[in-house]
Amino acid sequence: MALELRQSLKLTQQLVMTPQLQQAIKLLQLSRLELQQAVREELEVNPALEEGADGPDGSPEEDTAATPAEEETAAPQAPQEASTKGDSGLIDRVDWEYYFGDGAREGRVERDPDEEDGRPYYENTLTRRPTLAEHLESQINLLDLPETERTAAFYLIGNIDENGYLTVTDEEAADSLSLPVEEVTRAIARVQTLDPLGVGARDLRECLLIQAREKGTGFELPVRILQDHFDLFSKGDVAGAARRLKIPREAVKEAFQKLVTLWPKPGRAYSGDDVHYITPDVYVFKVDDQWVVTLNEDGQPRLRLSSYYRRLLTGGGEELPKEDREFLKQKVNSALWFIKSIEQRKRTIYKVVETIIKLQRDFLEKGPEHMRPLTLRDVAEEIEMHESTVSRVTSGKYVYTPHGIYELKFFFNSGLNRDGGEEDIASKSVKEKIREIIRAEGEGKPLSDQELMRLLQNQGIRIARRTVTKYRAQLGMLSSSRRRRQF
Repeated sequence: MALELRQSLKLTQQLVMTPQLQQAIKLLQLSRLELQQAVREELEVNPALEEGADGPDGSPEEDTAATPAEEETAAPQAPQEASTKGDSGLIDRVDWEYYFGDGAREGRVERDPDEEDGRPYYENTLTRRPTLAEHLESQINLLDLPETERTAAFYLIGNIDENGYLTVTDEEAADSLSLPVEEVTRAIARVQTLDPLGVGARDLRECLLIQAREKGTGFELPVRILQDHFDLFSKGDVAGAARRLKIPREAVKEAFQKLVTLWPKPGRAYSGDDVHYITPDVYVFKVDDQWVVTLNEDGQPRLRLSSYYRRLLTGGGEELPKEDREFLKQKVNSALWFIKSIEQRKRTIYKVVETIIKLQRDFLEKGPEHMRPLTLRDVAEEIEMHESTVSRVTSGKYVYTPHGIYELKFFFNSGLNRDGGEEDIASKSVKEKIREIIRAEGEGKPLSDQELMRLLQNQGIRIARRTVTKYRAQLGMLSSSRRRRQF
């Protein structure tokens, strides 16, 4: 069979991710601070893009980079005349009024700087890691304790050092509080049940012993070593402990290895004073019974094309060498696309947040316990976009609501079925119900996960016991056996 060389035509479709589209997608998923950095970097590398200051009337001020002589010889042409130069590319299809005229202000909310706009003060966006004392006090506040024991617990917490150790003796605390020593001892035992495990111990031995006992099965020998032979453990004397306990050295060595995995300074996890401020990307306010969405553009540079380079291309561009003209066209096209991508980002974020607010109106009106199940697909179908686009918009962005500042991802959660054909209930709402039930427990009578499941089912919520256990753990609530020890 002879080989034959021939030409043929074939028509195919192929999806190509252009550099411009890649840039638009990248800008969409950036957080507010990351966007500011991206804008600064683009301003440094693209001479056709510049930051414009707002004029007295709120409109972008015209560029003054051109000299008077240049202005006389290269007067700007009308927008419709730009296409008569025969240039190809985005530069020839530009609506200059959009970038330099009133169109540049579309979508912006004009504010009177002297009026209070309802936004939270900067200090109200403060978020930081809680101190050890704050972490412990918050747990004590969740417990139903007698007033004297609560007072003693708060006093003891105030005398715990940064490593998590109690710095006063039972007798000293009792004398300061004018309480019996036995009552202070009970309060110390209660504090030692708090998270992190080992906090409130008076020495290293007690700290490790609290943690080892909590480990339960498999830590019987380590607990025995801490109780009776701590001196040998502190020296690392495996042979001596094996002789005293009359057991193989391998078993003692294994017990020692388990003990060194325990944390000798549990309070260190809460040391330091890192302070972080979260600036919301979006604000949601109620105005005349309507929820209004406002994008936060504070600190975002106002971008515009350089009128100097625009005049070079639309005016006396023919006098430029071909290479220089092509370079300028490339930079102007890049600047136009960058501005367009940022404007598209704003519109997309607005549409997504507006839809979330529409679907989670009960949350805004009544609080987190009234959230409804919501998925990315629900929002994507509402705004006729892809789920991946919604995912990028909600990643790393925050919204200010009357109930606090939340990440946009917070509003998406699965749902649980209800009996009687009622609308499904959001998983976050079920968690809030579990929290309320546990807080309302009677003293000394903590409810098991099975009992929590029955109570929720009595409210028409179909839920499995293992799901209750998972939600309780996610809330940071202890099991019923551990809660019983606190009473």
